[in-house]
Amino acid sequence: MVGGKAENLLDRLPDSVRSGLGSATEQALRLAMGAATRSRRAVPDQSPKANRMMSAAMGAAGGVGGLPGALVELPATTAFLLRTIQGVAAEHGFDPEAESVTFDCIRVFAAAGPLAHDDGADLGFLSLRLSLSGGALQKLIAQVAPKLGVVMGQKLAAQAVPVLGAVAGATTNYVFSGYYQQMAQVHFGLRRLAIDADVPHEDMVHQLQLRLQPAVSKG
Repeated sequence: MVGGKAENLLDRLPDSVRSGLGSATEQALRLAMGAATRSRRAVPDQSPKANRMMSAAMGAAGGVGGLPGALVELPATTAFLLRTIQGVAAEHGFDPEAESVTFDCIRVFAAAGPLAHDDGADLGFLSLRLSLSGGALQKLIAQVAPKLGVVMGQKLAAQAVPVLGAVAGATTNYVFSGYYQQMAQVHFGLRRLAIDADVPHEDMVHQLQLRLQPAVSKG
C-alpha cells in the first residue's frame, strides 16, 4: 500500500521533475549494480537461505538507527539484493556482467511487491523501508505503548522504537529478498527455456500465460 501511494504521488509531479527522478534512480541502481558485480568477484554466491538471513541482518542494523540508519543501510541492501538476482542469472548460465543481463536484473528488482495489491508499485521495497524507519513507525509506537501504563508507557515507547525498527527492517528485507530471488528464477528460467527452444522470450511468456489462464479460472 505504501509503495502504491508513493507511486501515485510521483505521478502527480511535473514531467521535468519526474524525468529527473527517473534518471537519478537509474543511475543509483547502476552504481548499486556495479557494487554488486564487484562483490561477486570477491565473494562467491551463497544459498537462497543464507542470502535471506544476510538481508534480514542488514535490515535489522538499519532499522535500529531509524531513518538515518536506513539511509545508510538501504544502498548496501539494494546492492546486495541486486547481487542475489545476479546469482540467479549466473545459475541459469547467463553472464551477470553482460549489458542485457544487467538490464534484466534491474527489471527484476523494479518488479511490484510480493502482495496482490502491490501491482505497479515499482518503488514498493524502498518506499516501505523508508516509511517503517521514519516518523510513522515512531508515532505509532508512541500512541500504542502508553496504553500499557501511564508511567511505564512513555519509557517503553522510547525503548521500543529501535527494537521494533530493527524487527520491521529485518522482516521487510527477509520477505523481499525471498521474493526477488523467486522472481529472478522465473525471469531467467523462462529466458533460458526460450533460448533452448529457439523462440523469442516474449513468445515464451505469452505461451505460458495462455496455459496458466485455464488453471487460474478453475481455481
